[in-house]
Amino acid sequence: MNTDFTIETGKTTSTAADVEKSIRKKFRKSIWCKFTKAINEYELVKPGDKIAVCISGGKDSMLMAKLFQELKLHNKFDFEVIFLVMDPGYNEANRLTIENNAKRLGVPLTIFETDIFASVFHVEKSPCYLCARMRRGHLYSKAQELGCNKIALGHHYDDVIETILMGMLYGAQVQTMMPKLHSTNFPGMELIRPMYLIREDDIKAWRDYNDLNFIQCACRFTENCAACGDEGVNPSKRQEVKMLIRQMKQTNPFVEGNIFKSVENVNLSTVIAYKDADGKHHFLDTYEISKGADNE
Repeated sequence: MNTDFTIETGKTTSTAADVEKSIRKKFRKSIWCKFTKAINEYELVKPGDKIAVCISGGKDSMLMAKLFQELKLHNKFDFEVIFLVMDPGYNEANRLTIENNAKRLGVPLTIFETDIFASVFHVEKSPCYLCARMRRGHLYSKAQELGCNKIALGHHYDDVIETILMGMLYGAQVQTMMPKLHSTNFPGMELIRPMYLIREDDIKAWRDYNDLNFIQCACRFTENCAACGDEGVNPSKRQEVKMLIRQMKQTNPFVEGNIFKSVENVNLSTVIAYKDADGKHHFLDTYEISKGADNE
């Protein structure tokens, strides 16, 4: 389906005004400053950018939309944003929730439809992985069609540290969720994650403070958990890791920051092997060359 819809916002609602004020005042330090820090530290937004801010309907992406609106008010250079919603096959209630929230929050949406949910519904092996890849591809394609050079996704700090542990525990690799990436399949396109330094608990606090309700999980496998909530029906691997981090924090309050910093402080001379664009490198490749050096 190629039908596009545009949801205009009309006059600024009292909810939108209150939400914007809360970002500037109450959540300035915990949300706004961390948003701008990520943009500056990782060079996520540059002059002339046209960014598709991708909105799924959840708390993270809707907050990201409001943060980009605020950024536009204070920007020191010209860039454009489009608030892009891909409907992968939402049920009527979820679709309506997204549209109504956008109107309340004063976010003009560009919506396009796909049949992704229907395509993966009968896939038995890794349907979530396939769905995520298909959704990413459709977002890149539509954003490029609209003249954008970047898509922005709403992944936050907790997503990052959970991904690090998931890679180690379930993928046997050390990796992280990068703050920005060049697309390999869509030349000239980039993916950016401007919520990279924002904690999930602060996003929840912003949501609850403003009495907002967003969809939680809208896929065909878990439609009964579409109402806003913090836990899914079935604990996923990510939920298991989330609980593990929570348990470790009880005895080590610095555990989350340490996990995050672990991928900033990688010492290649202390790992057995690593991969880069040139392939895999083993410590034995240079072991004899470094003979005599005290590396202990």
